[in-house]
Amino acid sequence: MNRPQVIPALDPLYADIRRRDPVRPAVLLDVRERDEFMAVRVEGSLFIPMSQLGARVDEVPKDRPIVVICASGSRSQAATGFLLQSGLTDVGSVAGGIDGWQRLGLPVRHGPVAPGEGQLPG
Repeated sequence: MNRPQVIPALDPLYADIRRRDPVRPAVLLDVRERDEFMAVRVEGSLFIPMSQLGARVDEVPKDRPIVVICASGSRSQAATGFLLQSGLTDVGSVAGGIDGWQRLGLPVRHGPVAPGEGQLPG
């Protein structure tokens, strides 16, 4: 019998610490849709909408931890499960999504999306 997959849920404060780690920073993967990303986003995040993740999974770095965020935590759990099934091992979902992120006063950006925003450098 197969056991259900456990999806790691990360507190937004811990997720922010992970992405700022000076030795091995996590990639914050935003899986919301474009209009949601344009309204509010975390600076430095990688933007791949959930609707495109299957086709673009190769763009997700395999050599860094991945922290997945959505609006409230549901899509990020599904995306985390997909990434774990795809062979990534250090993946977690931000509990409460960007809503929880903002409630804790963590930094976000609003307004027009700058060129290159939502892509990883390099």
